[in-house]
Amino acid sequence: MHLPRTKLERRFHHRNAMTTETTHLHNLAMTMVLLLLGISLSGGEQSSSSSCGPNFPTSCSCGREMYESEVQFIVNCTNAGLRNTSVLEYMPDEVEILIFTGNRITELPWNVFGSINDYKNLKIVDMSNNHIREIRGKSYHHVPRVERLILNHNNLSISRFDDEVNHHHPRVFSNFVNLQSLHLTDAFEDNSSPQLSEDLHDIFVNSQLVKLQKLHLEQNEITHFKDRNVFCDLPSLRDLHLGDNLLKDINFEVRCLKNLRFLDLERNKFEFVKPSDMRVMNELEDRVNRTVNLIVDFNLNPFVCDCKISPFRTWIQSTRVTVRNKDSLICFHDPHRVDPMPAHIVQLDMEACRDAIAAAATILNAAEDEQRYGELQAPHMSGHTATLIFLLIVLSMILLGLLVALVYVSRDKLKYMITPVFDNVAKKVQYTSIKDEDCPEVHV
Repeated sequence: MHLPRTKLERRFHHRNAMTTETTHLHNLAMTMVLLLLGISLSGGEQSSSSSCGPNFPTSCSCGREMYESEVQFIVNCTNAGLRNTSVLEYMPDEVEILIFTGNRITELPWNVFGSINDYKNLKIVDMSNNHIREIRGKSYHHVPRVERLILNHNNLSISRFDDEVNHHHPRVFSNFVNLQSLHLTDAFEDNSSPQLSEDLHDIFVNSQLVKLQKLHLEQNEITHFKDRNVFCDLPSLRDLHLGDNLLKDINFEVRCLKNLRFLDLERNKFEFVKPSDMRVMNELEDRVNRTVNLIVDFNLNPFVCDCKISPFRTWIQSTRVTVRNKDSLICFHDPHRVDPMPAHIVQLDMEACRDAIAAAATILNAAEDEQRYGELQAPHMSGHTATLIFLLIVLSMILLGLLVALVYVSRDKLKYMITPVFDNVAKKVQYTSIKDEDCPEVHV
């Protein structure tokens, strides 16, 4: 190997060596920095995609967060673009809150949460705004501790009278044995079947929601309840929300709801309140052993300023029922609500409506007839139950008639079969009688 001989050559060689080593160290440092950065980014991406597990997309997140002033374990798949619920079979065992909203799931299959999973801590299930049309009867299993179910803003069809397919599954909520709050705001398809109340009643009866305290049915275009006892199988119901519908009167039974404390009738189509409806609310409030005060909200209804409203004006100032925002209730002189100056109901001059007030007072003070008491004593006797009993009676009569007809048609054959039996029995009786007569009389 050739070595530099002069001092200048040695100095030049040393400088080149130093430069080469510095460059090598710099390149090595840059490589290590890039490698560490790549590992960091890769680790962050992996953490983001696997926080719920490998089966979840990156748009879902899992972990402990603040929810309703309490740190809870949340599985959140909001606007995740999901087309099915398969990921819900692989949730972390510690899940307490499920937020599964903004996806497109037209039908919930059987066992949404899997067939063997047991989410012991799951308390709240929010499946709003998922375009859900059908929930099968066995969709929800392993939900014994869920207290709140939210299905707002879906497109549910629960009618048995659907022309295309029957989506009526009466036991759809049967596994929610501890459900306390059910949210069905804007949950049903537009222009739902007029049988909606009957279909709901079937669900309430068969699902055994005996602990349900809050029911939300706002924004469902409900015009009336064909089944007056639609809510009577919810014995623990305390808050009934029917705002933003098309109701014109209270044509459903409330006296069977002995624990009812709040009736929301905001933004409906009441032009006046019937004296019979006021009487029903009075009777519920005055019921013996009631522990809560009934609150009713009629705010933002299109009340009309005529004599039909006068009994209501008198009632809200005298009843023991709490009428929320009664001082803010207004009415319109024009039924089409084009009145530029609506009036406050409590400030109306009702001098010209004495006859209407007197007539309403008669209705309010009238005693219930026996038929109404009968309905109250047996609130669980729905129209379906009565129809079923009637059909059983008719079928029993038909069966009895067929039996009689069969006996009549086969009378000759039956006579041929039965006659020898009777003859045999008669001969035995006759033989026994003769034998007894031939026995010598014993004298004692």
